[in-house]
Amino acid sequence: MISYGAPTFLMIPALEPSKVATFPLKFSFPYRTGTAYNNIIFPTPPKPPQLVPLLLLANVPPSPHMATGHPSRACAGDAILTSGASGRISALFSLQALRSLLLLINAILLLLLLPFRGRRRKAVVGASTEDEKMTPQEISGSQRKGVVRVPARIVPWKSNAVVDPEVAARRPLAVRRVLQDNDPSSVREFSLFATSRGDTLFTQSWTPVSVNIRGLVVVMHGLNEHSGRYNDFAKQLNSHGLKVYGMDWIGHGGSDGLHAYVNSLDDAVNDLKSFLEKILAENPGVPCFCFGHSTGAAIVLKAVLDQKVASRVAGVVLTSPAVGVQPSHPIFVVLAPIVSLLLPRFQVGAANKKGMPVSRDPEALVAKYSDPLVYTGSIRVRTGYEILRVATYLQQNMRKLTVPFLVLHGTADTVTDPVASEKLYIEASSADKTMKLFDGLLHDLLFEPERQDITNIITEWLVHRT
Repeated sequence: MISYGAPTFLMIPALEPSKVATFPLKFSFPYRTGTAYNNIIFPTPPKPPQLVPLLLLANVPPSPHMATGHPSRACAGDAILTSGASGRISALFSLQALRSLLLLINAILLLLLLPFRGRRRKAVVGASTEDEKMTPQEISGSQRKGVVRVPARIVPWKSNAVVDPEVAARRPLAVRRVLQDNDPSSVREFSLFATSRGDTLFTQSWTPVSVNIRGLVVVMHGLNEHSGRYNDFAKQLNSHGLKVYGMDWIGHGGSDGLHAYVNSLDDAVNDLKSFLEKILAENPGVPCFCFGHSTGAAIVLKAVLDQKVASRVAGVVLTSPAVGVQPSHPIFVVLAPIVSLLLPRFQVGAANKKGMPVSRDPEALVAKYSDPLVYTGSIRVRTGYEILRVATYLQQNMRKLTVPFLVLHGTADTVTDPVASEKLYIEASSADKTMKLFDGLLHDLLFEPERQDITNIITEWLVHRT
């Protein structure tokens, strides 16, 4: 684990251009503990390129001659290379490129077929609370008994204020889990939060029973999951006097919207701002923190870049933040803006039923990917594009971050880039900032075997600032 106490600048090894295009390279950056800034060891390739020694500088302003952190830039004249979130480098013209070309052809064919698509389905609006507690079969039966239907031409095409059978099935499950929680140390409750767009979001709270409340923590889960996954984490925060709120953002958990579909992440950012106003009004004078994981961390970051929000938040905790996200292929960056407008719900690739390796704990993986409230399908084009768009915005505005923050990242994370978290730590203007890297840990830090150590670090940071 690497702990940063003062601004630190990282120089990434530059590659000799003539050596890069001759054979495929794979780089890994394992961090070793035991020294102040730790050594970084590179595995020896068949024909090792010449490497500029790695240099870590403390409290020294970055020189304009320092490497950019992207090895591919050093060899742009010889080959076109792409760098993934894990630091791997692969040639562009490969089998993966051919597959991407096939994806492009399929997308073009779909675009040609757009004028011939059928009429939009009619939307069911005005569903009552009782309808939300019914099963999809019961809801379809009630619709035949006179539920008002509004023609699709009257309903805005991009409106999310539609209660569909899928949401009606997810929400009762989320509610049931709250009601069945009988832990005597915490009071777990749920509520429905109405957005300015007319959507209904599922929220829940954990209140300590025998400990005085000293602070508030708002939890923003990551992509495809839901706030209920942080039940154990919330109860551990309760034991230290921290009341916890969780919000299933649009398209997730018990909230409205197509599962894991996000029309705009700005909607989630605005929902968080409104939710914070509600919480602060209910708890005047109590310091409030935000916790965000992965895409949830990106939502938190964009929210606190608003100075009105930053002035009311005591600090933020970010685990594996989606500040640096690389698509599987650069062609996605080119196609996503176009396809996301024309076919926003189009899914890229096959469903991921087995799940990504986001934890080294097999039981945690089984629990995640067998959870009906966790989305295991392939990502939708609009959702993926929105994540890339917000990540780009955050990278361009890191210096505007002024709130105290703690960022935690695993060095083996293949979903989001730990190097981008280092950049956030270096460039942010916050006077109170802390970063910790964990050697070999994957994406879901709170579900790794070392989860208790992670929780202790977060709890200590929060309690120290209440």
